[in-house]
Amino acid sequence: MSKEALKHEKQQDIQLYINGEFVDSASGKTFENFNPFTNEQVNVVAEGDKADIEQAVAAAREAFDNGPWGTMKLKERMKYIYKIADLIDEEVERIAYLESLDTGLPISQTTNMVARASENFRFYARMVEARLVGEAYQVDDEFINYTLNTPVGVAGLITPWNAPFMLETWKVAPALATGNTVVLKPAEFSPLSANLLAEVIDRSGIPAGVFNVVHGFGETAGDALVKHPDVQLISFTGETTTGSTIIKNSADTLKSVSMELGGKSPIIVFDDADFDRALDACIWGIFSFNGERCTANSRLFLQEGIKDRFVEALKERVLNINLGNPLDYNTQVGPLIHKEHYDKVVSYLQIAKEEGCEVFTSEISEENKKGNFVAPTLLLNATNDMRVAQEEIFGPVMAVMTFKDEEEAVRLANDIAYGLAGYVWTNDGKRGHRVAHALEAGMIWVNAQNVRDLRTPFGGSKDSGIGREGGHYGFGFYTEQKIVHVAIGNHRIPQFGK
Repeated sequence: MSKEALKHEKQQDIQLYINGEFVDSASGKTFENFNPFTNEQVNVVAEGDKADIEQAVAAAREAFDNGPWGTMKLKERMKYIYKIADLIDEEVERIAYLESLDTGLPISQTTNMVARASENFRFYARMVEARLVGEAYQVDDEFINYTLNTPVGVAGLITPWNAPFMLETWKVAPALATGNTVVLKPAEFSPLSANLLAEVIDRSGIPAGVFNVVHGFGETAGDALVKHPDVQLISFTGETTTGSTIIKNSADTLKSVSMELGGKSPIIVFDDADFDRALDACIWGIFSFNGERCTANSRLFLQEGIKDRFVEALKERVLNINLGNPLDYNTQVGPLIHKEHYDKVVSYLQIAKEEGCEVFTSEISEENKKGNFVAPTLLLNATNDMRVAQEEIFGPVMAVMTFKDEEEAVRLANDIAYGLAGYVWTNDGKRGHRVAHALEAGMIWVNAQNVRDLRTPFGGSKDSGIGREGGHYGFGFYTEQKIVHVAIGNHRIPQFGK
């Protein structure tokens, strides 16, 4: 593709992918998928519900219990995982285009995200080959005890719309690599790349039923997947209230759950920080991905001595951010994914005014007003007790606050229900470590902006989630650990009744 702005084109209608075939929903129902830049229909999507989930789970269960997947040698299974990665590489430009068309994310950013997707498969193939190993324990000359890691069974994966293809592969890759079969319920707002993932996996020749996709809504398809007794685990990324409901609905069938939920992450800038790099990090961390990022630094805490200078620099940068067509490679912020989400974000701007904030933002051009555009926004004069500083807005909106000293910075940063990520900027190395240790969050970056290492655990604390995925940390979720005790001597056995 050239680096000129690409065209917004209608796409083919989408079916479900069940047991190795693309099929219509059992009910025949469909739903419309809209382009967030034009608010015109992109295509029509098959609407799966309980009946389709039951078919997909039955296919996945059969593939796990009686198909070749469950008994396949590790080397053979990894061939499929590497083949999927290779096929994704062949489709990078197409996936990036569809992702941008579907979500409104700038294509320069979707291209980078999609490039990571194939690495998700290769990484987990390497990780399974190298790290999915057991341990042995010898007890004198009486026992050898050793552990095995076995696949759980049918994995139910429910993925969000904010970085769909990358996050789908982030879950699908470890689930398949560890030997599970999969039923994926992608977000209804972003079906295009999930359908392309189904096409790619189908082309890999993977056995029928190992991977299935059911498009649909959370309250029908998602709910049926969570409650199905033949689904052993649910991995969910999304909003906290939905995650809480999923946990409750998983309880009756005693499913394992992994929850990566909401965030309202702090970025703390001390007066000794590298000013320009901290500024870059603040801007990128909230306004990239259109602000629709779970780890976005949506609460900025500035030490009082640098507040005025830093706010002026923020204002200048906000006014210069390129807002526009997501299919233009020069665009830095595109439209929000859906009118429903746009309305939610805009409502918070009104709340901010009512709470006493100065809402500083740039203008939206007439050309862009047909789309779901919220311009990059600073909420100045905010305080940490305001709703706009406590509730997840999930858009290009950052609340700006101040602190006096390290103690107050930590107290304010932790005074919130969420605990996903945190960012600390200071040139005092000892203080950087102290603050990182004190912050109540699953992931902390010091003098760095959200740079991920796939080997490390990903997840949050408090209302931001339960469990960890990433690296070998997900093995505890995607596999069952079995202990085998083998007697190598004649240990004493009590002789009852003799």
